[in-house]
Parts: sequence; structure tokens; C-alpha cells
Amino acid sequence: MSVDLARTDSPHVAIIGAGFGGLAAAIRLLVRGYRVTIVDRLDQPGGRARVFKEDGNTFDAGPTLITAPFLFDELWELAGKRRADYVDFVPIDPFYRIRFDSGEVFNYTGDADSMRSEIARFNPDDVDGYERFLKKSERIFDVGFTELGHVPFGKVSDMARIVPSMVALESYRTVFSLVSKYIKDPRLRQVFSFHPLLVGGNPFSTTSIYTLIAFLERKWGVWYAMGGTGALVKGLADLIEELGGAFRFGETVNEITVAAGKATGVRLESGEHIISDLVVSNADAAWTYKHLLGPEHRRRWTDAKIDRSKLSMSLFVWYFGTDRKYDDIAHHTILLGPRYRKLLEDIFRNHELAEDFSLYLHRPTATDASMAPEGNEAFYVLSPVPHLDSGTEWATKSEQYRKQIEKYLERTVLPRLSEHITVSRTLTPQQFLDDYLSLKGSAFSFEPILTQSAYFRPHNKSEEVEGLFLVGAGTHPGAGMPGVLSSARVLDSLIPDAE
Repeated sequence: MSVDLARTDSPHVAIIGAGFGGLAAAIRLLVRGYRVTIVDRLDQPGGRARVFKEDGNTFDAGPTLITAPFLFDELWELAGKRRADYVDFVPIDPFYRIRFDSGEVFNYTGDADSMRSEIARFNPDDVDGYERFLKKSERIFDVGFTELGHVPFGKVSDMARIVPSMVALESYRTVFSLVSKYIKDPRLRQVFSFHPLLVGGNPFSTTSIYTLIAFLERKWGVWYAMGGTGALVKGLADLIEELGGAFRFGETVNEITVAAGKATGVRLESGEHIISDLVVSNADAAWTYKHLLGPEHRRRWTDAKIDRSKLSMSLFVWYFGTDRKYDDIAHHTILLGPRYRKLLEDIFRNHELAEDFSLYLHRPTATDASMAPEGNEAFYVLSPVPHLDSGTEWATKSEQYRKQIEKYLERTVLPRLSEHITVSRTLTPQQFLDDYLSLKGSAFSFEPILTQSAYFRPHNKSEEVEGLFLVGAGTHPGAGMPGVLSSARVLDSLIPDAE
């Protein structure tokens, strides 16, 4: 059966996936005169930013950090509306509380004086180095984000044009290498190099372009959407429906259909063919090419090339509620384990599930009491782990690993945790594959190393067939909310206004 939505006055776009990239692309295309249908295999919008609700608790499944709020504001402004009328953003301070395995704590904030004081507590000699590092981060930001984050890299000449700037900014260095050039204390090197983990990268192999995050956070701060990230997703979905966009939930796309070298729509698992003039894939980029576009249509992104590519790590996430308060826990806490480089080698290079871990603990109830019943707390704790090449049988390993994390949290920051848990659920690398169709259960698609950045990532305008475009973590500029929203912004220069 075919549903022909292209036979009307305005051209029709089929968008695969209702993650932030798909939602942002839909808004940008709707305001430019296109009709849009978004297809998602989940029962709700958001993709990795979906929501779990249980016994009065609300758990954001994935992203929680808003670091470039103007990119969201812009989406509503394009439609002549105000983001604040849909969802409220509030600033978070400190941005992160970083706890070392020794028990020492570093409060990472946006206040210059506070940051200098915190650094001086660890190593006074690094205060000057930090100031120089931040200036370097600003220069990288000016090029990597402001100039290049919203432009396509469809030709070799696009890459050649920026090589001199990238060399001058030392993009050949890794994040950890660049940080170490300015910071000497080993603890502070961890503090200022962990950011790539938020976008699926290893600080010891991710290009130093990603040190721009330090200045990005200083410039715009770290924010939280009241009601959780799910409230932000709902606001975007409501805007899409107000603009005339349509959602198809609980439907899986099996194929991007092609005729005469041009994308003609998507075929669903049910066999239904949704015909469209253009296709935008917000599905995992590696999955899009390996499983949705037939091999006869691919010259660059062959199965062999995809198999040789390096995918990001995966995540183990434990969502839990407690019937007691933990008022001394910050909204965002980074708990660094006893190993740094060696743990990351196990995750990214060896693909081995280690006995130790470093964790991100999210406590939204520090800011928003509505996320849990009165007197209770809602948390999630995230552990970077290898993708499915590790061979870990998560069906049997998940509960054992969760208990290891529970014991660690109980010993360090959440005393008597095991006695106060009211709700518990997990998300494993296997579920990243099963739920999100993310190749190998990778959480962030292609790893952000230099040879997989800009021109070397799957292009926003497909190199393989006409009329196919990619948004999301696996295309340019990369993962993280700013990167994903920027990937949709790139479409403005690739897709003309509807006639």
C-alpha cells in the first residue's frame, strides 16, 4: 500500500526519527513551506530524549544538558513564537560537581573568579594556564562553532579551505593533549578534558576542536528545562503540530526508496510506502546507510567502510527513585573512578567491560521537585561502557553491573541508597540497538576523531542519492544537543524554500 502525500501543492518531506535532529529539521522545513511527516518507531517523540514515567517519577531517558539555548529559541522564533511560552529554562550552578575517587571535589561553574579559586585549591600554578586555555578555547569556538558549525562539508574543497585554520588551532592534537599543554595538575587535566565523553568521544583520541565546549559553556551557561528534557521535546512536538506537521509513532522504517538515483520516500515495516519529495534521516547515520539504503545505491558508505569506521562507546544507564532526599547532591555530578586513561582504553580500544567505572549522576529534583513524588528524589546514573563489540551479554550482566554501581554510590555520595530505592530500571547497549537501531549499540554514532569529522563524516546532503539528507549525531557537526540542532540548521543552506 502506498500513501501519496506528494500530490498536493507543497512538496512533502518524510523524516525518519523524532529525535532532536528530526524535530528541528521538521520545524525549519515547515516554516519554509514544506509538508512534513515524521516517522518514529517509539511511542513518543524525543528519540534518545524520550521519557520514562513510573510511580509518580519522571525520568529523562537521555540528554539533560542544555548548553546553547539560543538554538532552541531560534526554532520558535522561526515560527513567530516564543520558546518561553512553551517551556521554561533555568540556569544550573554549579555546572557540574566533579568528585575524584579520593573524595576531593571540584565545583565547575561559569563564574570566572570561582573557577580561579577552585583551580588554586588544587594547584595555584595552573590558574594562569587555565586562563590561557580558555582563550584558546574561545579561538577554537570562533572557528569550529561560529564559522563552521552550521555550514555543510559536501566537497573536498570545503575541507581544504579550513585546513590552515585547523592547523593553526592545533586540531591535530587530542583534547587531552591540548589541555595538558596548559594544565599540569593531573586532577585538573581530568576536569578540563572529560567533555568529549558527553558527545561520545575519548579525550585521548577526540580532536581538540571539542575543547570549544569549555568556552561555549562559559558564554551561554548550562541550563535545565523545567519539567525535564521531555518537556522541551513536548514543546517542540506541539509546535510541529501547530505548524501542520504529522507524526507517525510506533512505525519502523525499513527502507529508503530510490528511483533513478533519487530518494522517493520510505517503506515501513508494515509494507506501507510513504511517498515524498525529500527524505531526511535522523536515524543513526551508520544504520541509515547500512540498513535503510540498499547497497546498489551506495558508492562511498559501503558495508565495508562502515565496518571499518570507529563508532562511539555505548552507555549503561540506571534510572531510580528514592523515598528520601539527598539535598547535598548537585544537579549534575561527575564521579571519576580510580583510572582515567586506562579505563577509556578499555572502553574505546579494547572493548572490554571493566570492573571500575566513571559515572555521571543526574539529580533533576535538585532543581525541579515535580520530577518525583513529594519528599522523594528521581535520579539517573550513566556509565560509559563499550559498544556491543565487547560481547557482553547484557541480558544476564545488567543487574550485576547495576548492583556494582549501587554499591559504589552508596559508599561515596548516596548513603544507605539500597534501603531507599522505590523505582528501578536500566538501559543497556543492547537496548540502544533494539530500541534506537543504533549500530553496535553505539550511543553517539561515529566517534568524533579527526578522520571522522567535518567532510569525513556522512554528509548532511547524502553523497549517495539525490533528495536524501542526514541530521543528528552521526553527521556534521556531531553529537550533543548543540551539534544535533546545528545539523538541522545546515539544511537551510542545502534545501531551497518550497515553491
